[in-house]
Amino acid sequence: MNDILSLHDLHKTYNAGKPNEVRVLQGVNLTVAAGEIVALVAPSGAGKSTLLHIAGLLDTPDSGTVSIAGTDMTRLSDRKRTGVRRGQVGFIYQFHHLLPEFSALENIVLPQLANGVTDRAAHARAMALLTRVGIAERAAHRPAALSGGEQQRVAFCRALANEPALLLADEPTGNLDPDTSNRVFETLIGLVRDTGLAAVIATHNLELAARMDRQLRLDAGVLVAL
Repeated sequence: MNDILSLHDLHKTYNAGKPNEVRVLQGVNLTVAAGEIVALVAPSGAGKSTLLHIAGLLDTPDSGTVSIAGTDMTRLSDRKRTGVRRGQVGFIYQFHHLLPEFSALENIVLPQLANGVTDRAAHARAMALLTRVGIAERAAHRPAALSGGEQQRVAFCRALANEPALLLADEPTGNLDPDTSNRVFETLIGLVRDTGLAAVIATHNLELAARMDRQLRLDAGVLVAL
């Protein structure tokens, strides 16, 4: 399998040298191959969001390297990193962060247009994704008219709109009730399996984590197997 994400010896400290210094990452190493789903289990405040943000090029480490699809991201300009993040990385958060003034369909179309996709192709892909997650009939509805589970399904589709190589999810079902969480998680796993991308999914839920290919815990700034 091809390695999509490679993190080598990542270190990240906040408020370095001050009394309130927090060493969040202290030598994180991780490789995720295409088609592999990795569960990241950690309590709040352990640094999982920081790790995901660095992996997804939203933040930078104090030291260490981040490679995506074989390219060392630490050597790229900010502009090129932005291009990689937009085209090769998909993000899903606990809260959907959909644009409230746009329909479900439009929320999936817009990131494609920003990435240079034609309007016709963007709409076709958006509808195909909504159909895949079972809510095509809700395409014209704005987020406020959708249930929590439907909103998160739209967020999944938006994250996959530009056909990324890497998906990063931070507690993607953490804001849903257990039954809805289970159904929505199954949808997410199905999407990932169908597309063959690499995925790192942070969750508190050990039952959900057990359904993934590998389970890792962030402990004292390093990753260890569960």
